[in-house]
Amino acid sequence: MKTTRKLFSVLAFSLLASSVMAAVSPEEAAKLGNTLTPLGAEKAGNADGTIPAWTGGLSTDAAPLDDGHLTNPFKDEQPEFVITAQNVDQYKDKLTAGQLAMFKRYPETYKIRVFPTHRTAAVPDRIYEAAKKSALNTELVDGGNGIANFSDSRYYAFPIPKNGLEVVWNHITRYRGGNVRRNIVQATPQTNGSYTLVHFEDEVAFPSDMSDLDAERAKNALLFFKQRVTAPSRLAGNVLLVHDSLDQVKEPRQAWIYNAGQRRVRRAPQVAYDGPGTAADGMRTTDNFDMFSGAPDRYDWKLVGKKELYIPYNSYDINSSDVKYNDILKAGHVNQDLARYELHRVWEIEANLKEGERNIYAKRRFFVDEDTWTIVQSELYDGRGQLWRVGEAHMLQYYQHKVPAYAFEALYDIISGRYIAIGLSNEEPAHEFGYKASARDFTPAALRNAGVR
Repeated sequence: MKTTRKLFSVLAFSLLASSVMAAVSPEEAAKLGNTLTPLGAEKAGNADGTIPAWTGGLSTDAAPLDDGHLTNPFKDEQPEFVITAQNVDQYKDKLTAGQLAMFKRYPETYKIRVFPTHRTAAVPDRIYEAAKKSALNTELVDGGNGIANFSDSRYYAFPIPKNGLEVVWNHITRYRGGNVRRNIVQATPQTNGSYTLVHFEDEVAFPSDMSDLDAERAKNALLFFKQRVTAPSRLAGNVLLVHDSLDQVKEPRQAWIYNAGQRRVRRAPQVAYDGPGTAADGMRTTDNFDMFSGAPDRYDWKLVGKKELYIPYNSYDINSSDVKYNDILKAGHVNQDLARYELHRVWEIEANLKEGERNIYAKRRFFVDEDTWTIVQSELYDGRGQLWRVGEAHMLQYYQHKVPAYAFEALYDIISGRYIAIGLSNEEPAHEFGYKASARDFTPAALRNAGVR
């Protein structure tokens, strides 16, 4: 009898494990593009009619461009209402704990302007096809810290997720426009609002878009990232190179830094997990970049469910080339008179630090836009369980390229009253999507040339 019970327990555990790790059935995958969008969101609107149905997203000619920069397809719209510290209790069921903390920390200046909801997300058809292949084939391996049988295109690993880890993998593997070059700035304002801009040139390239990448090297490669500091002068010429893998436990992230002052290339193992972010004045960790990046293995991930929230969306005004950085960067938080919020459905996931592991954040809570699998809100808790930092990513659709992406990210330290904003590009040249990347440019040997001032 004991043997029978033991055998039953083993079989039950095996079935449970396979249900967590296995790809979805063909019947489930057939929902993509039917009751679900091709990326796995609910195609229908909500019962109240405040979230419309998804009908394909913005067209590539949704609005004219301004010297390559986006303009606002919804420029004539006005806020339906404005949430302030005085009326926040009316809307708290559609706000995160982090947003409520921001109202408490900045009761006089923090506001949320709520506009009509537009489901603008769209990606190229080949990416939709890749997502469906992923749904049928991709599996979690190594306790969920890596993925196998991923499609050659490497996008949207689990468009029909079964657990929190699969949701975070969707964020990590989402479509970002293929190879991209950007000129962006970062700022860490003091409590009085003063700041110094750090200018970056960064490039990201993907294995499927690098024709000269060795096939063996490409098997476990997720992306290649290079970032050069161009200002201020004391930092100019420093270059960071990162090789990210699909399974970072099996093959950890590789990183190198070229220091212009020393004229040396060095390995940079600190560019992972809670290592300090580049020129961030201690205001973010490495894995805060892109709201969350890197290996997920130090946390237990829980899928809480789906809810409706007011999130930064269609952020064309705050991204406008007519707006200067000084108009955006204010004391305490970015200029909320330029920020746009809409009601959208999000996935809520919670990550708790595993016993015996180390990270300055003991708990993280993420809210992931259902249409794009992009983390749009985050809450980061310290070892005492106290809410420490609140993240907001201001989403928009690069309609001319069919790319959902951030205008910029902001991470607020509600204890110190400071914040970091990274990714601003209002006064920079337009991003270059789809450029031809060479594997030769993403090697340690190439760093010295990249760092020439």
